Amino acid sequence: MRITAIKTFVVGNPWKNWIFVRLLTDEGLTGLGEATGGLATKPNLGDLEELRPHIIGEDPLHPERVWLKMIKARYHHRSTAIAAVEQACWDILAKSLDVPMWQLFGGKHHEKLRVYANGWYQGPRDPEFFAQAASAMVEKGYTAFKFDPFGGAYKQIERESEALAVRIVQAVREAVGDDVDLLIEAHDRFTVSTAIRVGKQLEPFRPYWIETPVRSFDLKGHMEVQRALSYPVVLGEAFHELRQFADLLHDRVIDIVQPEPMHLGPSTSRKAFAVAEAYDALVACHQAQSPLCTAMNAHYHCSIPNFLIQENFDDSLEPWTWDLLEGVPRVVDGHVTPSDAPGWGVELNEDEVEKHPYGERNFLRLFEEGWETRKPPETT
Repeated sequence: MRITAIKTFVVGNPWKNWIFVRLLTDEGLTGLGEATGGLATKPNLGDLEELRPHIIGEDPLHPERVWLKMIKARYHHRSTAIAAVEQACWDILAKSLDVPMWQLFGGKHHEKLRVYANGWYQGPRDPEFFAQAASAMVEKGYTAFKFDPFGGAYKQIERESEALAVRIVQAVREAVGDDVDLLIEAHDRFTVSTAIRVGKQLEPFRPYWIETPVRSFDLKGHMEVQRALSYPVVLGEAFHELRQFADLLHDRVIDIVQPEPMHLGPSTSRKAFAVAEAYDALVACHQAQSPLCTAMNAHYHCSIPNFLIQENFDDSLEPWTWDLLEGVPRVVDGHVTPSDAPGWGVELNEDEVEKHPYGERNFLRLFEEGWETRKPPETT
């Protein structure tokens, strides 16, 4: 089998352009991947175009070999586009064998996967709003939520804003009760001392974790924050190399990691899961792209023994999303069940793609005013 063409599709939605990749083959099988990257829409499209001569004519039934060729062509520099091509190759391989992806990954350890909701708090930075929005998600069956209460804080946080963040977390805890888990997102924003001070104020509300309280590259800083807090510190979505996971886990201070399969690709992601297992650490993959990633992460997570919880934005997306992507597992009673369909189990509707063209997304405004707390205006 040979790859004969690569097609790319950009889908605009209110907060991020999604980029999908379809590989075509001379035997009629196709594979689907995703190269979404925050603001990096056109750069990622250019990256895919530059990869084209390296993959046309290759056999997609050997995904790791195709991946290594692309990596060598880039002097071992990884990219989301490379990962998307590898995802599509794995999709073709599984379809050629008529098996779901989890079967290729060694079978299931978990029949269903607990998820936490994200993207549910688009609105004012107000405790009452957060409490009401969280209560609405409980009614949908969710038992865990992630949110960033810190507004536009950068390195430091003003006294009033800090007090407001604490009140937001308190309001959510009081609204949802003790049986729901609260995951606090900090988006790489604080210095070590600020992260410790703020993190300790949240302890009475029993956070499930605090995520990237300092810059992701600052492994020692994260360890210092972890040593000061009574609940987990997590990170890993910005890691590009396996050694970063080993370096983080080696001191046995942090024991939950968040690989980003959308950048690492399937092969390296599974190796990262194994590195975590070697240190008795748990895995909760990052996911902030389209629902295709819901399906892909479900295949990854169900096939490993050290799975913890899965991120999910899907119930906060536009209704037309489900006309765009067919076969994505939906959340039921706070869990998703991996698909048994061949490959990733998801197909892209090209007719629906045309209804939602590329749009400009102002992520800088989101950072300055508060991550995900204000819904960007519709653009076309």
